[in-house]
Order: sequence, then structure tokens, then C-alpha cells
Amino acid sequence: MQPAIRVENLSKRYRLGATRVDNNLTENLKAGLGRVWRGLTGREKAAAPESSEFWALKDVSFEVKPGEVVGIIGRNGAGKSTLLKVLSRIVEPTGGRATVRGRMGSLLEVGTGFHPELSGRENIYLNGSILGMSQKEIARKFDEIVAFSEIEKFLDTPVKRYSSGMYVRLAFAVAAHLEPEILIVDEVLAVGDAGFQKKCIQKLSDVAGHGRTVLIVSHNISTITRLCTRAVLLQTGKLTDDGDPATVGSRYLRGSALAEVGERVWNNLVEAPGDDTVRLRRVRLLNDRGITCESVKTIEPVGFELEYEVLRDNAALTPNVHIYNSDGICVFITIDTDPEWGNRPRPRGLYRSTVWCPANYLNESVLSIDVAITTLSSMTVHVHEREALSLTVTDSVDNQYTRGAYHGTIPGAVRPHLRWATKLLS
Repeated sequence: MQPAIRVENLSKRYRLGATRVDNNLTENLKAGLGRVWRGLTGREKAAAPESSEFWALKDVSFEVKPGEVVGIIGRNGAGKSTLLKVLSRIVEPTGGRATVRGRMGSLLEVGTGFHPELSGRENIYLNGSILGMSQKEIARKFDEIVAFSEIEKFLDTPVKRYSSGMYVRLAFAVAAHLEPEILIVDEVLAVGDAGFQKKCIQKLSDVAGHGRTVLIVSHNISTITRLCTRAVLLQTGKLTDDGDPATVGSRYLRGSALAEVGERVWNNLVEAPGDDTVRLRRVRLLNDRGITCESVKTIEPVGFELEYEVLRDNAALTPNVHIYNSDGICVFITIDTDPEWGNRPRPRGLYRSTVWCPANYLNESVLSIDVAITTLSSMTVHVHEREALSLTVTDSVDNQYTRGAYHGTIPGAVRPHLRWATKLLS
């Protein structure tokens, strides 16, 4: 059986700081005309800034069989979106080739293929045509697309007035009802409310269940393990792992760039995560002695410390920490409830917030830690640093609190030491 997708030694190079853009006809024509004009007028071209090369993809090779559901994971900048754009024929590769067999639908960026001045109704027909649907096919599926998107009230409103959530609802509804043989989906499910995300995941599951080939990019390892039959891991443009989604996802979390550091510091305020209200300056993990750590035992507490600089007065800020296990499941989220400063207006200055997770609560796992700072009243997210740190939680077989004489793996996101009471009744 021929593969639905075959990628052979695929590479994509970008030039940073250069005036010429690889494989771009418009830019190359402009550059050529510019040279002709300077030759006729005798004007010298100003010295161009020194350029450097950046390989978004480097010698990537893999195949996808018809009916496979493959997750593509990796940190920001790993090359995931570039790969999907090459497969979707949006970007031309520098080297190698990608062969796609079958009708393909792509959902890569919110609003791609939408005209801002046209209404939602008109954009359904426009976007559907771009994706390869006939007018009859769009008309036949029109009511179903509208019902799925849940934007009936705004159907005749220009999409330039849509929120990002409304954009993605409509875009996903059109792409999902294309009934392609191959569906390519980038990290657009991060936009929108939880209910619609669940609906999209169910739709993707239905598409996969009908034997269609699906490629999906997501930072949510739980989504990958639930939907996909296989996962590939990209790191700095190279394919470094390929196999079972749970195994590859665990290796990805374990191998996060700062997984072994236990601390991150941003010395440059301008480059620190945040906005004009607050900037994150430092995050670290603490053991029970207050020392920076990268791992703890299940019977030990662990602290999460955030340092951040408030840049304007009277900002009501709530630091929060999100913990995910190696399956991508959210173990818990904790927010600042400090009676003096938690979710209260505060003057500008440098702050430190620390929260402790008690001993005998976390299970063995490689945990990924997100940190965020939010204004709850307006649900404004000023900072959300994903995978800021990674914590390894280990155990020993002689832990009598929860292990007893059992030496195997204990399942569960958490493993609290709870109080039991047993009585002899007869």
C-alpha cells in the first residue's frame, strides 16, 4: 500500500537579516528590478546587514500510512508548523521532498483563507472553495457547518468583527466538513472555550474513525495520546523520536530544554515574558531546605517560586502554577491566595510568590510546570510561560506510606497519603 504522506530528507532554510527570501518569486523579481534600476541610475545599494541561516527543518524523513492519526510534538520553534506548511504547499522546501496522495484539508492558522470584509456566510463559500469543495458540496453541508460553528447569530456579520474564538469556530467547522482523505491541523484548538475544544476533539476522533489520515500538532500530550496512533518528536528542526504516543510524549516532557535546571532567570526586562503590566524575572523549584532542585521524592514537599516585576501601580495580579504529568494530564492548578497580595491591587515593584505542594501528594512522574500571572476580574493573561520548568518525582521501594510491599508502578496523577481507619467488627 502506498503511503498517504512520504517525507524524504526534507529541509527548509530561512535567511535571517537578508533582503532575499528563498523560493519567493515576488521578492526575487523585486530584487532583480532593483539591480536593474541601480545599474541605470548609477546609485549604489546600501550595504545589507549581515545575514545568517536558520534551518527550520533539517533532513526530516518519515511516512504516514492511509488511516494513521499522527501527532507532531515539540517545543516552540522545533519546526512543527513549518513542516505542516510544506505539506500543505504553502511553503516550498529548500531540500528534499514531500509527497501527499489524496485530497487534503488544512487548518493551520486562525482565519487563513478568510476575507475580513466578507460575512461569515460568504467566507464559508470562499474558504470552502480554497479548500477544494465545490459550490454544490458547500451548499449541501452549509447548515451542518453553521450548526457546528455555533455562530448563527453572526453569520451575516463581517468576520473582521469576529473574536479569535469565533474565527477558529468557523474555520474548523469548514475544514472538518470538507471530508478530506488527509486532514492537517495545527495548534488551533488552543483557541476557544473548553466546550468547543472538546467538540473539535470529538470531530477529529470521528474523522480518524472513518479511516482518514490525520496529522495534528498540539502541545497537549493528553490530546495526542487520546487521538493519535503514533507520534513524532521534532527538536530544532530534526526528527528525534517516532513511535507510541505515550512513550514519545513522556520522552518529550522528560527532555524539555530546561528539565534538569530547576531554575530560569530573565535578566533582560524587555525579553522577559509578560507585557507592560508585569514581567516574569525568575522561576525555580525548591526542596524542603529551600534549595533549588530538579527532583524530589514522593515523601518530600516541593516549592514553586516566582519572581516578577510589576510595572504599573494598582494592578490586581494573581500568580498561578499549572502542573502536568508525563501523560499531559493537568494534575492541578494553584493560584495565589495570599491574604495581603493575592488578587489585590498592588504598587509597582519586584515581588516573590512561593507555593508549597505537601509531601505524599505527587505521584512518580516527570512533571511539566507552566507559570502564569493573570488579572482575574478581566481574565487578562499577562504571563503564561509554558513548560517553564520540569520536575522529576521519584520513589523508593521501601516507602511504607503508600507502597507497602508493592514494587510495581502505581497509576494515578496524584498519590496522596490519606488517613484510613479499620476496625475489627467480629
